[in-house]
Formats: sequence, structure tokens, C-alpha cells
Amino acid sequence: MARETDSDASAKIVAVVLDLLNTEGYEAVQLRTVAARAHVSLAKIYRLFRTRDELIITALAQWMDANAYADVAPPEPGESVRETLIRVLRSVFEPWERNPKMLEAYHHARTGPGGERLDTQGLLAVLPAAEAALRGLDPDYLADLGLIMGNMALALIGRFAAGTLPITEIRSTMERTAYRMTADNATAARRGGR
Repeated sequence: MARETDSDASAKIVAVVLDLLNTEGYEAVQLRTVAARAHVSLAKIYRLFRTRDELIITALAQWMDANAYADVAPPEPGESVRETLIRVLRSVFEPWERNPKMLEAYHHARTGPGGERLDTQGLLAVLPAAEAALRGLDPDYLADLGLIMGNMALALIGRFAAGTLPITEIRSTMERTAYRMTADNATAARRGGR
């Protein structure tokens, strides 16, 4: 009988963590439970993943690559900045809508030790599409767009994790934000002031 490699054990452990995150949530990921379900020792888990946080972040990073970032693509010929932003937002947030416990886990993990790894992963996943769509735009506008869209996403995810916002409102609010950030809002602003 072949001896299990660290890579095989790691894959089993991560699969168990993903199942727990997706079915029972972030708090259900207890290392004793993971060890029992993956049929490995606690010592093996600690040898492969130094902390529970590292294990959860590793599992989430794999899930995000396979789901939230799998369909992020650069702009299609003739696609406007707005159309690209909305398409990217849909490809990122629709998998979260289908897996709300994963988004809750993401929120908890990204605010804990090592969580910046998840933020970096997201940035690297959407940056090629964003750079291609936004090439040639005013640098100050780009900085504002990134700041507003990024902070809006984090605020909405936080509200969802706190239970004050339905998950389906995240994507639609992000799309409205993208629309407002790419529209000429002067007419609407004048009309409101009358």
C-alpha cells in the first residue's frame, strides 16, 4: 500500500475544510473535527498548516480561484468601461451568492491574521481585466474608482456577514455603484437640486 504524500493529505484536509465552511460555516472549522473527517492526525495538520487561520485561508484561496475568479476576463472588443466592470462584478459575486457561507467565511478570514493574502489574491485576479478596461483614463479618476469600489465591496460584505444585508443586494449595489462611477451624473445632480 502506497504511503500518503503531504500533497495528498493537504488536499484531503482542504476538501474537508471547504465542506465545513460551505455547509456549517466558519466556526465549524475545528481542527479536531477536520482531522477526524480527513482521517489524519492533528500533528499532520499542524505540520502542513501552522494555524487554523492559515488552513482556512488556504482553503478559501483555492475556492476563490476555482469559483469567484475563474471567469474574470479582460474586456471584449468594443466593450465599455461600465460593461467590463459589471461583467467582472457578476463573475466575482455570483458564485458568492450561490455559496453565502463561503462569503461569510471570507469576511471572517480576511479580517484575521494572514487575511491580507485573500485581498492580494482578489486584486491579482481582477487587475488584468481592470487594467485593460481602464487603460488611458485619468489617473485621479482611476484612484477614486478603485477606492470607492473597493471600500463599497468591503462595506457590503461586512453588512452581509453581520446579517443586515441580503447577499443578493451586494452585486446589485456594486453594479449601481459602477454605473454611477461611469455615468455623467451632472444632469441627475442638477435635477435633484431643483
